[in-house]
This record gives sequence, structure tokens and C-alpha cells, in this order.
Amino acid sequence: MAATFSLLPPTSCSSTTLLRHHHRNAGAKLLQLHLRHRKPFSTVIKSLSTPTPTLTQDDLKKLAAEKAVDSVKSGMVLGLGTGSTAAFAVARIGQLLSSGQISNIVGIPTSKRTAEQAASLGIPLSGLDDHPRIDLAIDGADEVDPNLDLVKGRGGALLREKMVEAASDKFIVVVDETKLVDGLGGSGLAMPVEVVQFCWQYNLKRLQELFKELDCEAKLRLEADGKPYVTDNSNYIVDLYFKTPIKDGDAAGREISALEGVVEHGLFLGMASEVIIAGKTGVSVKTK
Repeated sequence: MAATFSLLPPTSCSSTTLLRHHHRNAGAKLLQLHLRHRKPFSTVIKSLSTPTPTLTQDDLKKLAAEKAVDSVKSGMVLGLGTGSTAAFAVARIGQLLSSGQISNIVGIPTSKRTAEQAASLGIPLSGLDDHPRIDLAIDGADEVDPNLDLVKGRGGALLREKMVEAASDKFIVVVDETKLVDGLGGSGLAMPVEVVQFCWQYNLKRLQELFKELDCEAKLRLEADGKPYVTDNSNYIVDLYFKTPIKDGDAAGREISALEGVVEHGLFLGMASEVIIAGKTGVSVKTK
């Protein structure tokens, strides 16, 4: 037979029963007193919670790069970009390859340092001679305007980057929100032009004259020791600093390229398939 419990007090009690009731009532009063003086539940939770960490610029770059790598599939030929943001993408590709989540890929690096990083991660490497068609390129950018046109090359690899990314069926750009500008050159930072070493001062002066109406200053890029920066292609870089954004990127690109001794410029126009942007509120994707 099942036991039955009643919540009502009995009609008659022994002295032992009354003593038990006394202890129970005293305990209940103590519990009520404790509850009255205890901190509210929400206050306790707040004091135990961990503050949300502030994302650094590198955190944002990593978020965008890893989002881009979601597009990588087994069997792809991949253009591997250069710079701090691209390095996060290369690292993630290496992780996926070593864990077996992707296989049979080939990387086309855009610089010697990217080649070194990729090789250290076990990513098979090749070049455009053997793989003239690339499935997907992933790289960062120094500036992105509302038309998804870019300034690239502050890392010094603009020539190889442009060659690889122009040969790609899809080019995903990964940036943090600080790289967004209303017009190219609008950040006030360098827009690079790769020039041959021969008579570089001649071309520096011509480049500055070309954009004098934009109050542009042209400077030879130097190493920390004061010597000229030399690209992987044994060229120099003249950096252009604009105080006014470039009005017509296509016209500017044509005029720069028309100068004898100019090898390549850092205007990447009409090349990006999509741009992945990491910001304080999350990751967004823009396409044309």
C-alpha cells in the first residue's frame, strides 16, 4: 500500500511532536531571515559573469579570413594572398588540410613569405605556369570603396597579387571595417606603384606631377635602415599619398600604367567578387 502524506497538521500532538514543530518553525524563520538579507539572484549572476572581451583588429581580421576559407573545397587551385589578413586564411587552410577536412588542393602564393608560410603548413605549391586558371583567391586589401574597388600593395606584393587574382575565377577580399573608404586614396595612406630601379627618381617626379591637382605626395618606400625597399621582383616602390580621394580610378590606373618604367600599380579595379568585412557587430558580406 502506498504511503499517503498530508500537508495539514494533526488534530492532536504529543510533546515530542510539538518539539519537532518548534524546531521546524525556528528553522523556517531562520531561512526567511537569510532570504531577506541575501543578494537578489540577478545581482549574484552579474557578479559571476565574465565581461565580453573587446575584439582586437587581429581578431576581426581572423574572423573575416576564416569566413572566406569556408568557400574552399577539395580539389581547388587556390590563390594565396599576402599580408596579415591573408596569413590568417593560409593558416586556416593549413589546419583544414592537416585534419583531412579538405584534400587535393594546390596553392599559388603571391609572395615569398606567403610561400614560406604555406610550405611550413604542408600546403602543396605551384605557379601560374602550371596552373594558369585559379578557382579561388583569398587576400586582404588596404582600402575598399563602395564599388568594391581596392587599393592593395602596402605589403609590397602588388604585382604578384594582381597576376594571381586576375587569373582567378573568384576573388574573395577579407578586411576589417577600418579599411572601408568613400573613395580610393581616402585613407591618406600609401597607394603603391612598383617601378624599375633604373631612374626611379624620374618616375617619382612624373607620378607626383600626374596627381598634383589631388595634392598628392610621392615617396620612395624605404626599409627601417633607410635603404630602398626592394620587391620580390627586384623593383622599387613609390608610395602615393593623396589628400583628396581619386576621382576616377580607371583613368588614374591607365595614366599610371602608361608611364615607362612603371611595372604595376596598387589600384585593383573591378576584380573583387565579394568582400567579407569583420566589424564590432559581426561579419558581413558584400557582393556586386
